[in-house]
Amino acid sequence: MSTTVPVSVSDARDQLASIIDRARTEHQPVFLSRRGRRVAAVIDVDDLERLIELAEDMADIRAAEESREEMRRTKSEPTPWEQVKADLGLV
Repeated sequence: MSTTVPVSVSDARDQLASIIDRARTEHQPVFLSRRGRRVAAVIDVDDLERLIELAEDMADIRAAEESREEMRRTKSEPTPWEQVKADLGLV
């Protein structure tokens, strides 16, 4: 978590180019504040894309864990891969 002091939205208007450069070079979000509360952040696009990928991976991991837990709870067996492909018309 960044410990830098947030930039007020009104100051950010005048400093937008330097804020963007800072986010890109430091690979740390630059937080924007309004009335003393953080309301937004400027983040490098490559960092954002990595975060999105990680979030999607984590969602997949959680879904798999939930499926395994449901299988344990219901004592059901996984569907064989060949059956899944057949059901999807991929065979």
